[in-house]
Amino acid sequence: MSEQHGMIEPFQAGQVRESPQGRIISYGTSSYGYDVRCSNEFKIFTNINSTIVDPKDFDEASFVDVKSDVCIIPPNSFALARTVEFFRIPRDVLVVCLGKSTYARCGIIVNVTPLEPEWEGHVTLEFSNTTPLPAKIYANEGVAQMLFFGGDQVCETSYKDRGGKYQGQTGVTLPKA
Repeated sequence: MSEQHGMIEPFQAGQVRESPQGRIISYGTSSYGYDVRCSNEFKIFTNINSTIVDPKDFDEASFVDVKSDVCIIPPNSFALARTVEFFRIPRDVLVVCLGKSTYARCGIIVNVTPLEPEWEGHVTLEFSNTTPLPAKIYANEGVAQMLFFGGDQVCETSYKDRGGKYQGQTGVTLPKA
């Protein structure tokens, strides 16, 4: 269904576990979900400007932009990235994202809010490094699993209907008040 309706682009049928460079963290379809990859665009949080983190007035200077095949997250810090995949969620589907165990077992937590019915865009991913050591994230490899929940009926008001502020995002998107 995903492939025919453009729900996930690019769509990978089956699990990919190797690349020409060798073994990778898997991505693609799984038993009941889809394992997404993160792109090579990262925003790494820094406290160099000693500003207050305010979700209503977020200071973009709190991030350093990095484009790389790996992202090193400082100890007890976090980074933002985006999925390689672009999503178009149907009106009768809700998507929940959970981090892959490979990262979780290293103290790297992936957080994404649910993808609501009729939301579309690249998903902004948050990687929290809960360890006292630097942590590495690999671009173009699996980072999280999307789980799809079909409703018995279509929702009354979708994300698109209410003009959600993150609709159609294409890059790593910072908080919006």
